[in-house]
Amino acid sequence: MLGVCYYPEHWHEDRWPVDARRMRELGISFVRIGEFAWSRLEPARDAFDFGWLDRAMDVLTGAGLQVVLGTPTATPPKWLVDECPDILPYGRDGRPRGFGSRRHYTFSSQTYWRESARIVEHLARRYGDHDGLVGWQTDNEYGCHDTTQSFGPEDLKAFRNWLRLRYQSIDQLNEAWGNVFWSMELSGFEDVTLPILTVTEPSPAARLDFWRFHSEQIARYDRMQCDIIRKHSKGRWITHNFMGFTLDFDHFQVADNLDLASWDSYPIGFVEKFPFTEEERNRWAQTSHPDIAAFHHDLYRAVGRGRFWVMEQQPGPVNWAPWNPVPKPGMVRLWTLEALAHGAEVVSYFRWRQAPFAQEQMHAGLNLPGLDEWSPGGREARQVAEDLVRLGSLPETGPASVAIIFDYQSHWTTSVQPQGADFRYAELCFRWYEALRRLGLDVDFVRPGASLDAYRLVVLPLATEVGEDLRAALEATKATVLIGARSGSRDRHFRLPAELPPGPLSALTGNRVIQVSTLRPGLSHGVRGVVEGAAIRWREDVEAAGEVLARFEDGEPALTRKQDIFYLACWPDEMLLQAVMSLLAKEAGLSVMPVPEHVRLRRRGDLIFAFNYGPGDWTLPQGVEPILGERVLKPQAVALWRRSSD
Repeated sequence: MLGVCYYPEHWHEDRWPVDARRMRELGISFVRIGEFAWSRLEPARDAFDFGWLDRAMDVLTGAGLQVVLGTPTATPPKWLVDECPDILPYGRDGRPRGFGSRRHYTFSSQTYWRESARIVEHLARRYGDHDGLVGWQTDNEYGCHDTTQSFGPEDLKAFRNWLRLRYQSIDQLNEAWGNVFWSMELSGFEDVTLPILTVTEPSPAARLDFWRFHSEQIARYDRMQCDIIRKHSKGRWITHNFMGFTLDFDHFQVADNLDLASWDSYPIGFVEKFPFTEEERNRWAQTSHPDIAAFHHDLYRAVGRGRFWVMEQQPGPVNWAPWNPVPKPGMVRLWTLEALAHGAEVVSYFRWRQAPFAQEQMHAGLNLPGLDEWSPGGREARQVAEDLVRLGSLPETGPASVAIIFDYQSHWTTSVQPQGADFRYAELCFRWYEALRRLGLDVDFVRPGASLDAYRLVVLPLATEVGEDLRAALEATKATVLIGARSGSRDRHFRLPAELPPGPLSALTGNRVIQVSTLRPGLSHGVRGVVEGAAIRWREDVEAAGEVLARFEDGEPALTRKQDIFYLACWPDEMLLQAVMSLLAKEAGLSVMPVPEHVRLRRRGDLIFAFNYGPGDWTLPQGVEPILGERVLKPQAVALWRRSSD
């Protein structure tokens, strides 16, 4: 259940056998290699050097390790960039982004597709049947460093072709984009320009299509690699390592190509990436927020259709955030066990040894830089291995009682037209998830339109466009449902629905949204009724045909109900959100176990895990006898017990 990311090309070959032996002694079973090694594999065109990788694979597998091999397409070598400059991506300033780091390619370049297929074909043919190879990772961290979208000549050409297939005629495109507005009508697809460098806002429908186009390109590019690998490497699984809080493309769509999902878990780094308050950032600086890692474990378990790995687990301080504190003692162990509690098949640490050179030399590893000496994180990984021996095999992860419907396109839509500067889809979903977890509930994420039959409570924070499959799933479910504001507010062409928001959900909710207001920081509208609190950021004026459970201070409906469908007409503050989630859990007949804001629970089979992010102690429920940890759960500690049969 433990793995590590290793770079044999970074170290002298004499060190490889020692590293492999120490990995096994630590309790590591899996090693990911090769994902950045193109320049070593092919120093010049067709001048391949696979000898070193042959030997590295043999050394690792000879020690009893199983290998995950990454395709090296995230880092095209300098000779390829010089030979084929059309592979380079362009920034929003219309200038090329150059060689010298990584992810320096655009998904629009047909040249790069051919070159990627060529190197993947060579690797798959050579190593596809290797006895020690268990799986493949395609590329590395799609979208990292703001590389989902590119704005160059190759992108414009590919975008025009995509639009031709989507709309068939320029008249249909003009109608879909509303190009009669501001005299933006086009005479042909060759008139289409990129949605950048305009005097003011470009067409929101054009921007949304540009986002859809790039998302589909990533999925097709990934499928190309998967098809080649499956042709030459029978019986090996394929994954891709997604990232945290990166919603620029549809991960569900990419994962349709894969056997399992994986993601790269850097909980402390993400504290700086997420729009927390400064007070929250300081509080969670050395532990991370208790829901950051868990949110992504649950999301990627859904993306992977029940199967996921943590391909890169933070083992100490990282190098890439504005501030990079050392995790508190115990956190590396806690994060690892937490991932396994959420269903991870393997937790793989990044990296084996801290590099004493290049861009990531300040990023910790399991070993100190250049040495065969455990880092503090390495010592905690060894403790995890001992925990796992003690626990034995873990039970299967079953469905939760609660589902969050998660929609990547809603991030794109609200980014294109936020209406309020602080409206952020990821933050909205995270806060709803946080509120549910503070009730001690387990949560599954669900793709829009997927079956909801397994759940007793379903929450939809936001789906700006509600397709027929999503509407039908909500109509068919017997669960209690909560729908958030702004849902159903646009059709597929970014138009307001003819029946007004929530559009296709109007009949289900009994509501019609007449107008909306965005509230700047410091402004709020109080809410009173069966729940209390305030609206912040976003508030709707609703005509409600159903029951009104709570009203804004001006008397307008804030929370409505029609049978088992609830509608919340605002972005709730913490008090209101917690009250609404408590109400919905009660309506759904769920048994809750509220926990302090620094403690979280997670069930796996008949096991219940408790995680204390600190700073205070927490006493386990009455009658519980832990099989791991103590009854008084100290900060940064983990406890585990078996739940009763009921």
